[in-house]
Amino acid sequence: MTADDSLDRLDDDDYPAYTMGRAAELLGTTPGFLRAIGEARLIAPLRSEGGHRRFSRYQLRIAARARELVDQGTPIEAACRIVILEDQLEEARRINAEFRSAADDTGNGATEASPKGEET
Repeated sequence: MTADDSLDRLDDDDYPAYTMGRAAELLGTTPGFLRAIGEARLIAPLRSEGGHRRFSRYQLRIAARARELVDQGTPIEAACRIVILEDQLEEARRINAEFRSAADDTGNGATEASPKGEET
C-alpha cells in the first residue's frame, strides 16, 4: 500500500481509523458505552490484527446519536433500536428518492388523477 492509498482512506466514512480510546474521547463517552452499543448490535467495530476494536466515522456518527438519546434519559437498548430505525427510515427515503428520480427521467412518473381515478 502506498502513502497515497492511506491518505485516500481518510476520506472513506467506512474506514476503521479510530481506536476505542480515541473514539470514546471524540464522543465524550467511555469505552464501556461503545462496548454496550456494540453488544446491542448498533455498531460492529472491525478488529485490528491484534484484536483491538476500530471504529469508522460512520460508526462514530451512529454512536453519537445513541449517546444523545441516552443523555436524554432513553435506556441504551431503546436508544440503539431508535437509531437503527432512524437509519432504516433514512435509507428507505433515499431509495424512494432514487426511484422517483429514475421514474421522472424515463417519463414514467405517476400521472395526476382526479379523486375518481380519472386523469386530469
